[in-house]
Amino acid sequence: MIDQILEAKREGQALDSEQIQRAVNGIVDGSVTRAQAAALLSFIFLNGMDVDETVALTEAMANSGDRLQWLGMPGPFVDKHSTGGVGDKVSLVLAPLWAELGSRVPMISGRGLGHTGGTLDKLESIPGYRTDLDTDSLNRLLGDVGCFISGQTAELAPADRMLYALRNETSTVPSIPLITASILSKKLAEGIDELVLDVKWGSGAFMKTHAAASRLADMLCRVGRGAGVLTRAVLTDMNQPLGRTVGNALEVKEAIACLKGEGPGDLATLTCDLIGDPRARSVLASGAAYERFCRMVHGQGGDIEAELLGAGCESVDVLAESAGTVTAADAYGIGRAAFQLGAGRSRADQDVHPGVGIVVHRKVGEAVSKGDPLATLVHAGQGLESARQLVIDSYTLSS
Repeated sequence: MIDQILEAKREGQALDSEQIQRAVNGIVDGSVTRAQAAALLSFIFLNGMDVDETVALTEAMANSGDRLQWLGMPGPFVDKHSTGGVGDKVSLVLAPLWAELGSRVPMISGRGLGHTGGTLDKLESIPGYRTDLDTDSLNRLLGDVGCFISGQTAELAPADRMLYALRNETSTVPSIPLITASILSKKLAEGIDELVLDVKWGSGAFMKTHAAASRLADMLCRVGRGAGVLTRAVLTDMNQPLGRTVGNALEVKEAIACLKGEGPGDLATLTCDLIGDPRARSVLASGAAYERFCRMVHGQGGDIEAELLGAGCESVDVLAESAGTVTAADAYGIGRAAFQLGAGRSRADQDVHPGVGIVVHRKVGEAVSKGDPLATLVHAGQGLESARQLVIDSYTLSS
């Protein structure tokens, strides 16, 4: 049967839901070999998938393991997914704020890779914070607090883990159907009613142009709705970092400031836009969501009163060599600089330094005098010179 499925996709034919389910089942149980799975990914990459095929692939991947159920618990159950960015700590603010507004937020998040940060890495800079909760703990936390942010369990969408690793090996990552199925299969397994997608575009994003991000957002929304989840997308600019910090503990501090009504305006605005509730801005400004964040952290084993991990780093300012107005603060370059300092990883099995990163003092449209700090490098002795040069190269000033 797998041979017929491979031949059909190789010739550009659409697969039906039964064929896709059999292929995914075979990948999980091992009856489809790695070579055959790699061939299927390559044929999908080259020939694409229509919406119906992508819905079938997404549901087959979601059904490859357990699906969370929130029996006897009132909803609505909602979540958000970002396609990845630099300084993107929205989840840390959004989950408790959305819960404060009356929704339940079962958020399964991931780790950073390359120049983009990961939500779990940020939260793990809080001493004791656990991202490996079992299903019973997730149920209890969602019922008691209204939100959690944890990692993917071994039982949730195992087909996605297998295929994601193989996509990296076969250079088939940039495929809209495969990206869509990967994102949405994990979200379907969360047992949610509604999903909002933060689809980023620009230098620091996976999708470099607004047009490419729009195509991905359209497919994500159509497939999400086809799978029975109310899905909407917001396209956001990632040509410069979000907020003023890049790095794990630094971003936790900024998220906490935002939850207290004191954070940067762009972070607060994006968070409220994604939630889409007219009450969000006033509730965020009140600081009420911070108390819920503290309850979530405590429920996941974290000590919100303790000093964040990675403390004791040194700081070096990157100074403007001339006066002017900032016309570019390139997100990719600044993200790469944080990576060089040790805030990111190139492989999933690598550790990150929780304390290092970059504080961004000047963003697009802001005036700079000669000698003013453009950014501060928070470092632990690793990659300082290369990070400094990357930050310098990331800034463009007009006189």
